[in-house]
Amino acid sequence: QVQLVESGGGLVQPGGSLRLSCAASGPTISNVMAWFRQAPEKAREFVAAISRIGESEYNAHSAKGRFTISRDNAKNTVYLQMTSLKPEDTAVYYCAAGLSSWYLGASPDDYIAWGQGTQVTVPS
Repeated sequence: QVQLVESGGGLVQPGGSLRLSCAASGPTISNVMAWFRQAPEKAREFVAAISRIGESEYNAHSAKGRFTISRDNAKNTVYLQMTSLKPEDTAVYYCAAGLSSWYLGASPDDYIAWGQGTQVTVPS
């Protein structure tokens, strides 16, 4: 059974940077991995996804150009480097493991395992 553990969240000033990490274990660690986020009273939102070989996809509205997803297969870890953070980036960020090794889905339904989340707060 896959297990995902996020870390790296925290409080950061507008314009600052954070790097989130997701340590994975279990049989799906070679599949597509993704980051989602959920702000209070809002639906879970796709941020970025990465395939086993490093192909990536981003939420064009909120992440592209500011966030970078990467993975280290040897360490079974996925990262989300976030720069130029804004108050609207405040959310709980979740790591997810997908059903496929190549399909970069943007729907939560494309993912079969989730971490517990890590809070990112950017004050206004």
